[in-house]
Amino acid sequence: MTNYKKLFEPTKLEALNLNTRTAMAPMTRCFADDETGVVNDETADYYRRRAKDGIGLIITEGVVISDRAKGNPGVPGIYSREQIDAWKQVTSAVHEEGGTIIAQIWHVGRLSHPELIKGQQPQAPSAIAAEGQVPRFRKPYEVPEEMTKQDIKEVVGQYAQAAKNAIEAGFDGVEIHGAHGYLIDQFNSAFSNKRTDEYGGDLAQRLTFMKEVIAAVIDAIGAERVVIRFSPHKVDAPDYRWDDAEEAVKTFVEAFNEVGVKIIHPSMLNFYEDVKDGQNLYQIVRKYWDGPIIGVGSLTPESAERALEEGWIDVAAIGRPLISNPDYLQRINANESLVQYEPKTHLPQLI
Repeated sequence: MTNYKKLFEPTKLEALNLNTRTAMAPMTRCFADDETGVVNDETADYYRRRAKDGIGLIITEGVVISDRAKGNPGVPGIYSREQIDAWKQVTSAVHEEGGTIIAQIWHVGRLSHPELIKGQQPQAPSAIAAEGQVPRFRKPYEVPEEMTKQDIKEVVGQYAQAAKNAIEAGFDGVEIHGAHGYLIDQFNSAFSNKRTDEYGGDLAQRLTFMKEVIAAVIDAIGAERVVIRFSPHKVDAPDYRWDDAEEAVKTFVEAFNEVGVKIIHPSMLNFYEDVKDGQNLYQIVRKYWDGPIIGVGSLTPESAERALEEGWIDVAAIGRPLISNPDYLQRINANESLVQYEPKTHLPQLI
């Protein structure tokens, strides 16, 4: 037996009771019905197996909050009655195994295409096209429609309703996807937000839309059930980094405190990347944030255990290894080798 003491500790993140200090990171799988955004029995079994393994917190794949929020074929939604009812089989499956599951609520903004969203134009803070092509769709991004203040109000309401729908569907909470170049992060980033109203300006001012979304979701379901994910990484600008990581973190934390956030999920592709003066992002975040932190970024059992021991994070999120190893915790506890994730092998099927 191995000696990963911290990884296997039970813990509590506000209202979320976890069997272990592990999380399943949100990973887009595109296994919902493309027309309806409805999940199925296979999806329920997929998440059940991870809960049965003892994963403390399951964060679903991104779940879109409206038909205009969609950015990939086959992604699930949580805005229709059929979608809400279908998710109940997933949450019941996880709860039957003693697990905890939250829905990652998502709007991709400009990282979409009219053919994916019923002929509508993608929405964004400014009418600036992203570079590159839509993942899994292979068509170039188009110039989005700049959101009016009425559009903003409507989308904020859609986030709040999606959170209510998630609770109705049996989820234990939600994670707001505010990272990786999607809609909230498009408002947060200077190169995608050129607005001159209260939603534009310096970083603190650009966070206004994010704060409005968080406040609405907290008002809908309670701060103890809400996680916010944020990150310097952008899927459409992979080389982008904050100019000053420490100042950016301070600004984000001030915004989180202002609206009553309790749980945060900073996201890095490489957890231990040096973002400033030999420090990883989580070391910097921990200087300014005393509450629960979920950490992610190509973590191994060893590097996750270290991060937990150092107190940089409270829960370690595991990504692709949990796709190829539904029995991830059993394997590492028994010191068995892990199955290597291979996209060609593991993307086309739920295992």
